[in-house]
Amino acid sequence: MTNSYHPVEQNKRTAIVDILRGWAILGVAIGNYLDFLYIGIEKEVKHNAFSQVLQFINRYFFAAKSWTLLTLLFGYGFAILINNVASKGKNPVAFFAWRMVLLFILAFINSAFWLGDILKDYAFLGLVLLLFYKCSTKTLAIISAVIVLTVPFMMAYVNGIKIEHPAIATNPEFLKLYHSGNWIDFFKFNLLASFYEQIIIPGYAITAHYVMLGCMLFGFMLQKLNFFNRLTELKRLLKSVCIISLAIAILIGIGFNIAIIYKAPFLKIFHPLYWLVLCSMIFISTAICLLYINGKLKTVFNYFSAGGKMTLTNYMSQNILAGIIFSGIGLGIADSMPYWFYFILAISVFIIQLFISKWWLSKYNYGPIEWLWRSASYREWVPLKKAQPEAVTDMKMV
Repeated sequence: MTNSYHPVEQNKRTAIVDILRGWAILGVAIGNYLDFLYIGIEKEVKHNAFSQVLQFINRYFFAAKSWTLLTLLFGYGFAILINNVASKGKNPVAFFAWRMVLLFILAFINSAFWLGDILKDYAFLGLVLLLFYKCSTKTLAIISAVIVLTVPFMMAYVNGIKIEHPAIATNPEFLKLYHSGNWIDFFKFNLLASFYEQIIIPGYAITAHYVMLGCMLFGFMLQKLNFFNRLTELKRLLKSVCIISLAIAILIGIGFNIAIIYKAPFLKIFHPLYWLVLCSMIFISTAICLLYINGKLKTVFNYFSAGGKMTLTNYMSQNILAGIIFSGIGLGIADSMPYWFYFILAISVFIIQLFISKWWLSKYNYGPIEWLWRSASYREWVPLKKAQPEAVTDMKMV
């Protein structure tokens, strides 16, 4: 390696960050796989008792909590990378802008397999983050707090904006593309669905990105505070945050559900869904941090850490595999299975990925897609295979 700047080595990574990424990618897999239940003609979906239990678990432990956590960690990783690149004398803005261009390319590939791609959002917002990379901790705290406090008003307003567009996922004409068994048709369906279901819908294009930006800036702030490397000394604070966030989430959840049942008029100007999501995400994240610093679930966390180090590879492979399983290019079962099938399949795929990740990282420094992305970002081949330790010669006389 001739250049003086290199990616952060694996042995310098903060373990809890990778563990949290592992947890988040599990939730993303569950959410994405469950979406296949609804790719088809609109109909009423009836769930048995087991599926209803799983639906409850997904709603309160995974749905939206996983991608908001992953987004927060993206902001945290952004700060680390920016500092690392700047410390090596390279222009951080030019470097990170190029890195986001590469992420757009990966996002396009992923979108061809899965209509719910989030990489394009990270690539776009990663460029927006560059506007804030010189901000102080205080400024980041203020901006992220303003976003969180105003998001219920933003969501209520945006929900009132209606844009006419074809219902790709339930339109028989478009579904023919998905079920045709032709790869070109399959790619066309997913790319069209990504455009109509995410890019032009105000609820996603505006509200979701507003929330993502707030999460990224909060993650950026946490890195400036060196938060994840100070968990032990912040243990009392973590306990308080864990308890308070759970209490707030319960209160908001009860009030929000009552408001929905009675169709409360205030929901047209104040929609607190993301307050519930963010409070739940903070509770789950701090609970995991507390388990980690208390030395609990070491073996489980060890595997989650391996999965988190290969987040990009695991995320894209989940989507490619799902396309093969559910669409016409593969088994074509799409919306034909019960709720519990998608939930358990996602967990099964994730568990297999954990074992593969653990094995892969015992031999290589990075996941395959992470390695390609890093190499292209630095415009040089970063070492993939782990260096073999030098053999120690036994000099003991026998």
